[in-house]
Amino acid sequence: MVRLARCDSNQAMSRPRIVCVLLALITLLVYLPAWDGKPIWDDDAHLTKPELRSVHGLVRIWIAPGATQQYYPLVQSVFWVEHRLWGDSTLCYHLANIFLHALGALLLLKILCRLQVPGAYLAAAIFALHPIEVESVAWISELKNTLSGVFYLGAMLVYLKFDRTRAGKFYALALGLFVLGLMSKTVIATLPVALLVIFWWQRGKLSWRQDMWPLIPFFVAGIGAGLFTAWMERNLIGARGVDFNFSFIERVLIAGRAIWFYLGKLFWPVDLVFIYPRWNVNQAIWWQYAFPVAALLLLVILWRVSRRSRGPLAAALFFVGTLFPALGFFNVYPFRYSFVADHFQYLAGIGPITLAAAGIARLSGFLKERKPFLEPALCGALLLVLGVLSWRQSGMYTDIETLWRTTIARNPDAFLAYNNLGNLLRQRGQTDEAITYFNKALEIQPDLPEAHNDLGMILQQEGRVDEAIAQFEKAAEIQPSLAVAYNNLGTALLQKGEVAEAIAQFQNAVKLQPGFADAHYNLGTILQHEGHMDEAIAQFQKTLQIQPGLAAAHNNLGATFLQKGQVAEAIAQFQKAVEIQPGFANAHYNLGMVFLQQGKADEAFAQFQTVLKIQPDSAPALSGLGTVLQQRGQVADAIAHYQKALKIQPDNADACNNLAWILATCPEASVRNGARAVELAKQADQLSGGRNPAIIGTLAAACAEAGRFPEAVTTAQKALQLVESQTNAASVVNDLRTQIGLYQAGLPFRDLSLTNALPAESRP
Repeated sequence: MVRLARCDSNQAMSRPRIVCVLLALITLLVYLPAWDGKPIWDDDAHLTKPELRSVHGLVRIWIAPGATQQYYPLVQSVFWVEHRLWGDSTLCYHLANIFLHALGALLLLKILCRLQVPGAYLAAAIFALHPIEVESVAWISELKNTLSGVFYLGAMLVYLKFDRTRAGKFYALALGLFVLGLMSKTVIATLPVALLVIFWWQRGKLSWRQDMWPLIPFFVAGIGAGLFTAWMERNLIGARGVDFNFSFIERVLIAGRAIWFYLGKLFWPVDLVFIYPRWNVNQAIWWQYAFPVAALLLLVILWRVSRRSRGPLAAALFFVGTLFPALGFFNVYPFRYSFVADHFQYLAGIGPITLAAAGIARLSGFLKERKPFLEPALCGALLLVLGVLSWRQSGMYTDIETLWRTTIARNPDAFLAYNNLGNLLRQRGQTDEAITYFNKALEIQPDLPEAHNDLGMILQQEGRVDEAIAQFEKAAEIQPSLAVAYNNLGTALLQKGEVAEAIAQFQNAVKLQPGFADAHYNLGTILQHEGHMDEAIAQFQKTLQIQPGLAAAHNNLGATFLQKGQVAEAIAQFQKAVEIQPGFANAHYNLGMVFLQQGKADEAFAQFQTVLKIQPDSAPALSGLGTVLQQRGQVADAIAHYQKALKIQPDNADACNNLAWILATCPEASVRNGARAVELAKQADQLSGGRNPAIIGTLAAACAEAGRFPEAVTTAQKALQLVESQTNAASVVNDLRTQIGLYQAGLPFRDLSLTNALPAESRP
């Protein structure tokens, strides 16, 4: 066991390799259960989204607050690089967190040795192995803590060197590290306060010129970053509303209780939970005042003791000062569920840990001559217990289901855990169990808007649309700013055919949350369906501004351009969709249809074949291939593809129409079948709503082939009227007039482009 005596920086430098290797290896092994842990709560929002994985996405991470869940651009950039290096390998994400945590412990060791604090090695080891730190290390999203912690401790170490040498290069480096840390997590804004505490502990007083003046830029940067984060939490993340409406006195009560809670978990780290019970804060309850009063009394006592030893007060001030951003005076979103969380005291615990380690070192030194075995035995036992507790705690983070079930077991009133477990089960298709957990969440917290919204989603999925609508409306009533509830309400109303109401709800969603890509996409889709092409295009373009990599939005934008006749723009969007998502069958099909309309048979053929590689049973693609083959004169193959398409999808209007045309107009008698052609053409006409002149023209030709010439004449004349009213295309008008003349003369029409004769046995 390492000697726990006063150390200086020379001592630290004499044993760096041993310390680094041992501490890193032990820390790595302690977190072994979490090595391959799957993404858990919020990880999907922090790990780099598909639309941000490009270089352009990296730029957006820095310049577009709101592109990521929280504006910590350095953390998001590290995630971006990690995805480039190892993709979705959670092992590597966890190892990176563990490495940063171990590095933070080594930096702490270096700082404590430079400050000549007794028990520096023990303090660093406790920090590395303490179970209170597990949440920050085993949870991928809390790279925010481990990365900012390294910058925080690195900046502190360099600033201490500046304080000794007054060299400008060290000052600039310390300030740079501090700014990088703020870009990782603004909770480290308390660094300048911590430095002042250290200087007071060292010197017994503070000098404006020596101690305070140089730290002004640190205070400015920290306060600025903190205020921006508070604004983000309130306005973009949603840390506002009834769950955050506390008076100043109530916030003092929260802070006082939190201080003692964190101290308790630090010195007795049992029953650690991912979500702790949320206290009922009430300024009318007298005993709640005991917490802040006791904290204030402790500080007074430590102030009196500081005349003999400043260490205890310095540790307490460091602890409270570093915790201050999470004590309840500022709104942070997790306060909706609990006022405390283990990761809130990741760095704050250093103060009490250092004080305890120094006390153990002094006690061991006092008893060393009489009981030399006491030091290694005491420290070894302490670290062993902490290591075992951290090992057990890190197992909770292996996967999302384990996390929520463990949380429920340790905190039966954790309504968020019930709700999120319900969502997980819903995604797995375990509907009944999911509904049970949603109802349990609402039993504990009846006004939980997320639970109403999520319950609505599963009811809608079950086809219980009216019940789903009621849940979405309840969620929106409880939290009028919950954009997702309006979006889901829109989809449910659309399912009922209430189009105008659905549009209004999608509009509410995008008004409340302008960066809500799904709501813009849904609004664009319904506007396109309703024929509002320009408005639909605007919504799809807005969707792609928010989420540039959304292939479905490119595809729908292309379809909208195509409906407007902007073919070149449509092709560009379809090509972008398949570039982003090569397996996007619908975009390949749309591209094939455009090529088909342009007469680019080979390009169309290639796109339809790609669709069939992705979806072998795609009836539209089979019908499209049949059309290409028909144009090439490969009638037998065309018929085979149409027949296969209709076997898969009997209501495919294109296949019905095209096959009917061949059966009615093929020059080869063995191919023709008037009765079947009439049947198919009528089916196609019914499917298309009776307003498609091409299909009606096919029905006329089929009637003529069946010998029903008066009906053929009447039907062809209807087709002619529709063409003249819709497009008045000269070539089509002339063709129809020619066909009408034939039918009036009692003659069927023959399509001479269908030149491939078929053997009799191939007749449909």
